Amino acid sequence: MQRHIDLTAPDCKARRIPRPLAFLITFLSVAIALVSYRYLGHAEEVPAQIAANAFFTPWLAIHAAGAATALLLGPFQFMPALRARWRRLHRWTGRVYVLGCLVGGITGLVLALGASTGAWSSAGFGMLALAWLATTSLAWCRAVQRRIPAHQAWMIRSFALTLSAVTLRLYLPIAERLPMSEAASYQAIAFLCWIPNLVLAEVCLRHLRLETGAPD
Repeated sequence: MQRHIDLTAPDCKARRIPRPLAFLITFLSVAIALVSYRYLGHAEEVPAQIAANAFFTPWLAIHAAGAATALLLGPFQFMPALRARWRRLHRWTGRVYVLGCLVGGITGLVLALGASTGAWSSAGFGMLALAWLATTSLAWCRAVQRRIPAHQAWMIRSFALTLSAVTLRLYLPIAERLPMSEAASYQAIAFLCWIPNLVLAEVCLRHLRLETGAPD
């Protein structure tokens, strides 16, 4: 029988990431989510490579609504106090998170097909969209099945991909200072914004299994 990975248990050494890191992730997620909502009303001019997307209208606004909502709610799904004291709120915000991911993933796939920076950008962002849809769907299914350890694991993977919105924006100013064309750097970021996130999520999950004695 699979052992439950209780992230709130007092004897679970890996139940929480360091507070400064958790605060940083939460701050960046909330800040970027709120800034991303500007795409709903086109209050500010979007970057040129995004504006040139073949499917910019209406898919960018829909994508921003879903992805930003998932990014806004994601960090709070991992807070022990929320899960322990307000289970119903945790479940409802979890449903909204899943809906945001599904909307963001489907529209992200459409936008990937219309990427203006070439086939590599389409491939990178398209794979991200498919992985995001798959991990989130599996997280939802495992919750419905009451398979809580598996639900937690897939939620960690899902949020790691949701955080690609953060890592992408961290890489962009770095790429501007590299001796690369804008198209080449964006093609690289299409993969770098999410693959390392997923690798780190797997490392985290392996650490949790080792600390709690849960089987692989």
